[in-house]
Amino acid sequence: QVQLVESGGGLVQPGGSLRLSCAASGSIVSINIMGWYRQAPGKQRELVATITSGGSTNYVDSVKGRFSISGDNAKNTVYLQMNSLKPEDTAVYYCNAYIRATTGPNYRTYWGRGTQVTVSS
Repeated sequence: QVQLVESGGGLVQPGGSLRLSCAASGSIVSINIMGWYRQAPGKQRELVATITSGGSTNYVDSVKGRFSISGDNAKNTVYLQMNSLKPEDTAVYYCNAYIRATTGPNYRTYWGRGTQVTVSS
């Protein structure tokens, strides 16, 4: 089995910073891409940022220049450094990964359970 476990969420004031971590574990053969999504109350889940195993990154426009995604391939871990946080960044943040497991030859998508980020004064 494959698991994604997020950590690092919490309450922060506007303009503050948080760092999220997500570690993938289990019967992993390889990871193609990891990323972060978020879902605010009453809204659809949206992509925040992704990073490939080769280090290519992608961000939603609303976080460019404020958020930075990075990964540690040896640890199967992805990080999201969030700076200059705004109230509109408040959401549950979910880790996502495209993984090939020992259970079969194909890659599939896995999700973490999410971590709450609240930006409020």
